[in-house]
Amino acid sequence: MKIQEILKTQPETNETLATILNRSSCRRFTSQELTSAEIHTLLLTMQRAPSAGNRQPWHFYIIFNQEIKEKLVEASHGQKFLADAPVVFAITAKPSESAARYGDRGAELYSIQDTAAAIQNLMLAAESLGLCSCWVGAFDDQTVVEILNLDEQRPVALIPIGHREGKTVMTKRKPLEEITTILD
Repeated sequence: MKIQEILKTQPETNETLATILNRSSCRRFTSQELTSAEIHTLLLTMQRAPSAGNRQPWHFYIIFNQEIKEKLVEASHGQKFLADAPVVFAITAKPSESAARYGDRGAELYSIQDTAAAIQNLMLAAESLGLCSCWVGAFDDQTVVEILNLDEQRPVALIPIGHREGKTVMTKRKPLEEITTILD
């Protein structure tokens, strides 16, 4: 089968796929707060992410405190929209939990992969709830460690979440032909 044949077919659609295909990052939020039910749902979706050996090597911080959000703006090289969102989730990896079973590979790779899966679940769940988010990975690790008073945890991402202000802007993606290889 050739990539051109695949791309000529009509893609499958359902609610889950629509959520994935319509998700986009946003950096402008209204001041509307999230409900407790929305936050609980977001936490449950992160908790359900797959992890190597079911180690679940992550921790989730929910940040409402404006002073902490402002410090995170500084740590993230001035990404002011972090402070504008009603809530910021800081997701950290616990490399030692993966290392206990998988050694260095667990600490260096699996804990990050597993945490990234939880983050993706968070962002897709936010989209499905009519919320928006943005993956912020550009920050000074040590500063975030100090701000959040982390102990043996590695900050992986800061995810501001809220209600979108303005229109959705879909970013361009590389053509599938450029990023796909078929081995038959």
